[in-house]
Amino acid sequence: MSQILTIERLDPVTGHGVAFGEGDILTVPFTAPGDDIVVSGGTAVLHSAASGLRQPPPCPHFGECGGCQLQHVDDAAVADWKRAVVRDALVRLELDIAVAPTVTVPAAARRRARFTLQRTKKTAPFGFRAAREHRIVDMQTCAILTPALVAALPALRDIALVGAPRKRAVTLQVTQTDAGLDVMADEMKAMDLPLQEALSALAERADLARLVWNTEVLLQRRPPVLRFGPASVILPPGAFLQAARETEAVILDILRAAIGDAGTIADLFCGLGTFALPLAATASVTAIDSDRTMIAALDQGARLCPALRPVTARAHDLFRNPLLPDDLSRFDAVVIDPPRTGAKAQVEHLAASTVPLIAMVSCNPATFARDARTLVDGGYRPGPIVPIDQFRWSPHTEVVGIFRRA
Repeated sequence: MSQILTIERLDPVTGHGVAFGEGDILTVPFTAPGDDIVVSGGTAVLHSAASGLRQPPPCPHFGECGGCQLQHVDDAAVADWKRAVVRDALVRLELDIAVAPTVTVPAAARRRARFTLQRTKKTAPFGFRAAREHRIVDMQTCAILTPALVAALPALRDIALVGAPRKRAVTLQVTQTDAGLDVMADEMKAMDLPLQEALSALAERADLARLVWNTEVLLQRRPPVLRFGPASVILPPGAFLQAARETEAVILDILRAAIGDAGTIADLFCGLGTFALPLAATASVTAIDSDRTMIAALDQGARLCPALRPVTARAHDLFRNPLLPDDLSRFDAVVIDPPRTGAKAQVEHLAASTVPLIAMVSCNPATFARDARTLVDGGYRPGPIVPIDQFRWSPHTEVVGIFRRA
């Protein structure tokens, strides 16, 4: 026996539509609130795309490619939903904090991506993995990547194809830097002279800045430089950075407005200096991260930029050995941008400190809310929380919050 149900909301983790049956919660991908689904034999499928929140997907690969989940939902509705996801995460922990409207990063802004090529006897598809499958969608275009990355897809495909062993998946991690594309190829063939000559020609054709082959720099036509404020940093192979430059600009605007004329700042989980180096234009900054290669790159960039105030770059594991309250209390402000899991121990020490202002950045509303609860319990007064939709058409949300010592 079949029944027709209506999608009530979007799931905060997957972005799938959620409907409620008789004692059951059903999730259906690529649906929107207001759509009707038909349920039969435990299977739910779209029956009628009746939602007024739908829009035509901008990418021809949508629905097959697993890179996006929400291109079919109106952008304004997605922004409202992401704001609600952040608000609900806070409410679950009994936090009554104002959440600002979502700031949406433009489409075609993602500057880094990981592509896969799966070479078989007959085919060699290149792109992202399919939705809910292990196969690769052969990618011709992409609505989330920068125009430079999209334009390079044919050359990147050829690089993967010429270097891929038979019947093995290989990956290309590609980052658009200020000097051109930086490509890191993994699981590739061992290098020999014919392969090196072929790759050199492909790198010339694609105007690559650098090509890293199985962890070794094969060629560097130009240093892959990223600019953070007045400083320039050479990107270490595989290093983390914000997915979109526009996101950096939004977060920096929030940080600068909150921090004001603070003279000393600590940037915890600082990475390459995304925030530390721009903030060092007006304040002395101590930048800390466990990744020694990123700290070394940050330090070199700071030393070569005379326009900066003093920058101290330290390699230090903030998970195993978080800074103590007395260490933290000597700063006028602390910026903390931990991984998705948050930074429970470090935030507990922050909550026990006397730092006047804490700016917390997160890509996970749930762990952000947990850590915000700790700061509020420690006597910090939260300002508006700002969601940022930098991961367009996905369920992921960046969050920024300011906390002041009451």
